[in-house]
Amino acid sequence: MTGRVSKAVAAAGIVPAGPAFVLVRPQLGENIGAAARVMWNFGLSRLRLVDPRDGWPNPAAVAMASGAGRLLDHAGPYPDTAAALADCAVVYATTGRKRGLAQPVLSPAEAMADARAHIAAGRQVAVVFGPERAGLETADVARATAVVAVPVNPDFPSLNLAQCVAVMAYEWGRDAPDLSLTAAPEAEAALATGEERDRLGDRFDTVLGAAGYFFPPDKAPGMRQVLRAMLARLALTRGDVQLLHGALRQLARAGGLPDGGKAPGRDGGGS
Repeated sequence: MTGRVSKAVAAAGIVPAGPAFVLVRPQLGENIGAAARVMWNFGLSRLRLVDPRDGWPNPAAVAMASGAGRLLDHAGPYPDTAAALADCAVVYATTGRKRGLAQPVLSPAEAMADARAHIAAGRQVAVVFGPERAGLETADVARATAVVAVPVNPDFPSLNLAQCVAVMAYEWGRDAPDLSLTAAPEAEAALATGEERDRLGDRFDTVLGAAGYFFPPDKAPGMRQVLRAMLARLALTRGDVQLLHGALRQLARAGGLPDGGKAPGRDGGGS
């Protein structure tokens, strides 16, 4: 465990809250176990797995994790990226390829400094890693608030999955202060979760689709993806999401269009 974690917390077996590390469609059990092990080295305990190729549980992952096997016990698996990120307000996607999306690009150090600020404010944060062979798909990256690019040799840019996890875990543990276990006030943790952004995106799809916005048809998937990326990048609060739900509902009523259903809870703009 990093030396910055307080001795009292470490002695009690408690790890301060940190970002969830989400491995999307990992291929090798050995890489999953190695990722768990290096996470635990740097005081991180929230591992999530999305649709691992060789099924779950995986004996090779358990063997490689060694003393960090406890991280595997609560890692899922999750059926898809949306499910793994449903409770997360801030998401960082690790990728080495340009995607044509407009998310800010951060270094690992910048991303983890940003993550610490969000976590201190009581927000759920995730860092997403892609499968070994091809990395994250553009649809996964579109869910991210920001992209993380590791500065590597351009003539040999490919990082092993566990190595990439190690870089991010190190940057978290290197400067992580002792974190309070007391939850922040609700007003300080008002960013919308991934699930709330997804529901808003669904409503945009329904209302704009019915209005003929996604045209021509061959460009519609890309337009929808750019819209989802924009919603993630804006770091919307729950109040923002409620307002947009209400606005879309009223526009749909005025135009006689389907509005995609009600949002959970109270949304602005009337009922």
